[in-house]
Amino acid sequence: MSWKEVCLGDVISTKKGFAFKSSKYVPQGIPIVRVSDFTMDSISDDDLRFYPQEEREQYKEFELREKDIIVQTVGSWQNNPASVVGKVVRVPHFLDRALLNQNAVKIIPNKEIDRDYIFYRLRTDEFKGHILGEARGAANQASITLETIKSFRFFLPDHNTQIKIGQILSAYDNLIKNNQKQIKLLEEAAQRLYKEWFVKLRFPNYEKCIIVDGLPKGWKMVHIFDVCETIGGGTPSTKVNEYYQDGEIRWVTPTDITRNKSLILLDSEKKITKLGLKKSSAKMVPPYTILMTSRASIGYFAICEHKVCTNQGIISCIPYEENVRYFLLYNLMNRVEEIRQKASGSTFLEISKKSFGELEIVLPASNVLEMFNRVNILYIKQIETFTKKINKLMQARERLLPKLLNGEIEI
Repeated sequence: MSWKEVCLGDVISTKKGFAFKSSKYVPQGIPIVRVSDFTMDSISDDDLRFYPQEEREQYKEFELREKDIIVQTVGSWQNNPASVVGKVVRVPHFLDRALLNQNAVKIIPNKEIDRDYIFYRLRTDEFKGHILGEARGAANQASITLETIKSFRFFLPDHNTQIKIGQILSAYDNLIKNNQKQIKLLEEAAQRLYKEWFVKLRFPNYEKCIIVDGLPKGWKMVHIFDVCETIGGGTPSTKVNEYYQDGEIRWVTPTDITRNKSLILLDSEKKITKLGLKKSSAKMVPPYTILMTSRASIGYFAICEHKVCTNQGIISCIPYEENVRYFLLYNLMNRVEEIRQKASGSTFLEISKKSFGELEIVLPASNVLEMFNRVNILYIKQIETFTKKINKLMQARERLLPKLLNGEIEI
């Protein structure tokens, strides 16, 4: 198999995004893809902005197509991987014909390069290291030039081999996406059940229910602190290496939750030591605790599979009674705007444990809670199974990626 060393700039062209004016955003229209919408390898539709449809022709040169490759040119340093400069994503189907905003560049392979192949090549540690080594900027923001991207050198196989490598790695990604779709379907089913029972009040045998003081008999108005213990988190001093080096305790931060594509959180990016736990205000919480982001990006949720501790940007909710767990989870997930309105702060918004605990909640009768919990345990177990499958597929893909791209595995 013949491989030749090339410079990226010799086999691709680029197209920078445009500085679309936020003052011209409209409720519906052409999606504007911003770097803040990037996930780890794709683009989220959670917080899209839109431009008027009648301006499409004017900005046609910035149009994206499905599977286009985009590199983030302005972002953070490597200590914040969620927004790191040089991140490489691919345009999903639902953003076909969206427009590319500033601080990102589209990579356009020439005929010598297979598009799937170059996407995976730019996802390697070698490209990440090249970008971070050449990036410039202040402590909190880094940027790269087009020349930095184009100067990346690598060994390129023949076109047929490129196609085969792209197909192998794409097969893993397709399996991951299929499992993610299953998770989404299960989460949507759980949400529909919650709304059917507790918003429309069509829970089992609701027709026979007696209304007392405006609520079904046996239901009552309480506060969050009446149904669960709320626990804050903490951060060991980052100046003390012994608090982090070789740490084995899962230490969850909001980033772990916001970039997680499942309700089940299997692991944390960072670990701390027993000494770090002891020397901070972080507290261990048991498996299947409800975790809610409470600072800056407020109102993202996860269920931890293992014992974890968290930093101060998360409130952990431990129900006093097991049958309350999933009712509480979906109740909170349906009240995110209300929770955010209780937040305050000048530097960044944050909801305190006190304000959170004082939120009122209509607590259904115990028999209704028990039925709802029983159904949701099945949903959660299935979500957990699919999440573990995704995790194994991602690990297998990451092990395979450098071996395929460096020619260690002949195909």
